[in-house]
Amino acid sequence: MSIPGSRATPPDPPGSRPPDPTRLFLVRHGQSTWNDARRIQGQLDPPLSALGEMQARRLAERLSGQPFDAFYTSDLVRCRDTAALIAPEIGLQPVELADLREIALGEWEGLTREEMIAGYPEQWKHWERAPSWDIVPGSEGAQAFERRVHRVIDEILERHQHGDVLVVTHGGVIQVALGRTLGRNSHGLFPFVIDNTSISILTRGRSRSVISGVNDICHLHADGHVHATRRDRSGGLTQQH
Repeated sequence: MSIPGSRATPPDPPGSRPPDPTRLFLVRHGQSTWNDARRIQGQLDPPLSALGEMQARRLAERLSGQPFDAFYTSDLVRCRDTAALIAPEIGLQPVELADLREIALGEWEGLTREEMIAGYPEQWKHWERAPSWDIVPGSEGAQAFERRVHRVIDEILERHQHGDVLVVTHGGVIQVALGRTLGRNSHGLFPFVIDNTSISILTRGRSRSVISGVNDICHLHADGHVHATRRDRSGGLTQQH
């Protein structure tokens, strides 16, 4: 299957053009059992659901034969299992990076929306008025999360000055990476929809980075049926994490 933004390879003479830019293919993990149950995951570690495994296999089929130069994944199991299904199709084993983990959401991890409202009524009122990771008791916090994501993305880009790099990670990480390119911070309200096993692409040229694609899930529509995770109404908390 085609990959969004795939490069053509015209027969240019040697030395006639600069090296290709770096493209980061940012993939969100397949649906987890807690995505399905509408529970906040953060850095807790539920496995893929049956639907999540199907989504990951569809993605792996789509990526089959794509010549990636490097392959990274979060070390949480929902990402590792997604990456494990992709690895044989692209001929690379993923490098695990803890900095690609989702934001740590402290005392809200493992809870449903209803449990958060019942257990933390004042914090939830604040969240509904002005969402912020800093409201969450024990949270990693917005600035620390953004610094971590920026650091790991910069490290990957520094290692790979050109070529295509596949990164399996989490919805919040992808949101922060995309938001940085637009010059906006994320304090709790994410502007993008990032579905399970979606592909988003950041392209770094010589002078700037651009967003080349967001939330591509064509592989989940391949047989005429939609194999996507249903969305919730918790302000992105359970849908993205």
